Amino acid sequence: MLRYVTKRVAQAIIVVWAAYTLTFVILYLLPSDPVSIMLNQSQDGHVDEALAERLRAEYGFDQSTLTQYANLLGRAIQGDFGTSIANGARVSDLIAQVFPETLKLAGLAFLFTILGGTALAVASIATANKRLQQFLLALPPLGVSVPGFWIGLILLQVFSFTFPVFPAIGNDGFKSLVLPALTLAIPLSAMVAQVLADSLHSTWREPYVETARAKGLTRWQAITRHTFKNAAVPALTITGMLVGGLFAGSVVVETVFSRAGFGRLVQTSVQAQDIPVIQGFVVLAAVIFVAVNLLVDVLYPLLDPRIRSANLALAA
Repeated sequence: MLRYVTKRVAQAIIVVWAAYTLTFVILYLLPSDPVSIMLNQSQDGHVDEALAERLRAEYGFDQSTLTQYANLLGRAIQGDFGTSIANGARVSDLIAQVFPETLKLAGLAFLFTILGGTALAVASIATANKRLQQFLLALPPLGVSVPGFWIGLILLQVFSFTFPVFPAIGNDGFKSLVLPALTLAIPLSAMVAQVLADSLHSTWREPYVETARAKGLTRWQAITRHTFKNAAVPALTITGMLVGGLFAGSVVVETVFSRAGFGRLVQTSVQAQDIPVIQGFVVLAAVIFVAVNLLVDVLYPLLDPRIRSANLALAA
């Protein structure tokens, strides 16, 4: 088991390094100059070349690309992503300011995702009505295909403008979290429902479930005692995708709802080509993503002994 976990940790480190390297390559291939962008914004279009050269030297842009990469990677390993080109603040401080708000949004959206996806999937197997079952099974593909920003606009129109139940914008308490969290959760809960429903219906046809039913268990008892536990294992594998979707979706959702979080920070950083901030965000997102996937990889064989045996054999 230790060898299996060590292998997964090594893979996680490689993923984070690859994310950082790919971001560096993409940002440094852009034709524009972040220092010129910063000076244009601060000096009404006039660029002082002497000041620009001094800033390029200060940020290391006058060095070779390989030297810049090696220096930045060495600092990033120590948790230092430098200072923002746009405002001179430390990247770690900027991220620390907005991370709690995005974390609250992602946490509530994750809760909505799990509850909504599980409820829909279980309802589809719990009902014996074929038409209702087909209707419920048709909802997840619909939810996955609908763009997230469109869901957000519909929720705003209904619950903020037509019926002013929740605020439309801002970071003003729990009520301001509900609509953004639902906007994030609806497509992701549809994904959970689709995977879990397929697994539930497949498990429902297994002989041991039929045997349990023949012994007198009700439909609900058979679902809760025998079907759900085994069917939930495949759904666990998409947890990492959910986390990635939450953080990627927060960039759009926080912009739509004018929330101060990662979304606004990333948007302004991309516009200003603020390389240190963008790299800091990408690395943090990658670390969270691989940490969750690593946890899933460790829990997965613990839940199913057959998977544990197979993984141990592969790791040997």
